[in-house]
Amino acid sequence: MLHNIPPILSPDLLHSLRAMGHGDDIVIADANFPATSLAQRCYRLDGISATDLLNAILTLLPLDTFVPDPAIVMQVVDDPDAVPPVTAAFQTILNNRAAQPVTLSRIDRFDFYARAKDAFAIVQTGETRLYGNIILKKGVIGT
Repeated sequence: MLHNIPPILSPDLLHSLRAMGHGDDIVIADANFPATSLAQRCYRLDGISATDLLNAILTLLPLDTFVPDPAIVMQVVDDPDAVPPVTAAFQTILNNRAAQPVTLSRIDRFDFYARAKDAFAIVQTGETRLYGNIILKKGVIGT
């Protein structure tokens, strides 16, 4: 047992979060996402929502402050300006957890898949809300 680590973060996921370097991406994916076919490393947290996982990961993972888009979500197909409820929830979590202000960037579905394929890891959750997918870019811990 360890202190102050959210219990929904599995040992394997904690290992990847620690092993990631500055600029590496991790994807939190919903239950519909093609995680297994895209991932270099795929972790499953079927009983966990994407928002709960985002909140837990951000207790440990600093976001990159050297890029304009350290958090990216998937645009709604045929309505790129729409903001699904899960996306609004992601933004609220970022507002509460990120060390510096972060505004979600949005990219189209196939660009999101391409970025996910290059990610360090994908964590597939049990999230059933559509568009419950987010890419996070790891930052550095300052002195």
